Amino acid sequence: MNEYVTIAMPKGRIFEEALELLRKAGFILPPEFDDSRKLILEVEEEKLRFFLAKPMDVVTYVEHGVADIGIAGKDVMLEEERVVYELLDLKISACYLAVAGLPDTKMSDVAPKVASKYPNITSSYFREQGEQVEIIKLNGSIELAPMIGLAERIVDIVSTGQTLKENGLVEYSRIANVTSRLISNPVSFRLKEERISEIVDRLAAVIDRLESGESVF
Repeated sequence: MNEYVTIAMPKGRIFEEALELLRKAGFILPPEFDDSRKLILEVEEEKLRFFLAKPMDVVTYVEHGVADIGIAGKDVMLEEERVVYELLDLKISACYLAVAGLPDTKMSDVAPKVASKYPNITSSYFREQGEQVEIIKLNGSIELAPMIGLAERIVDIVSTGQTLKENGLVEYSRIANVTSRLISNPVSFRLKEERISEIVDRLAAVIDRLESGESVF
């Protein structure tokens, strides 16, 4: 089959874990992938074309069809609410979304402030709790907000909890568990269903073996 499948990949930790998973599924990816600074990477033998993007942008590329499939965290999917198919839970980059703040502090009864880079998730969560809050959108160093009095709470990704601890913050509630998912553009899935399904099946088989403790080599 000569038709290329284009995959949008997030930079950083998810990219590294996804590459390992793809290799375990038998995809031949050259070693230079790991250290390359290129944004577009092509593997002619596998008829795969990868391009690297910021994690928040992957779902946008897939929704608009410039990528056939992509790998995105569940947090991004919940926040962005894009029209894509979720094909497979890859069970990598596990973490969770949580509400955190300074210890032993109550939220104000009048216009409490919550800082997050996930305004939609934050708004939905507090609305479900029956609380009306003012959301402050930040793009990084979210933990700083309660420390300097910008917000009483934050909503952010938690992996080990070490960052919260080091900054004197505590977790108040957990919103959702997060892992990375394989997603697809709906039109691409229809046009390239056989090829995309093959990728899904190979990855699913590896994930099943890993979860059962079997060797994948």
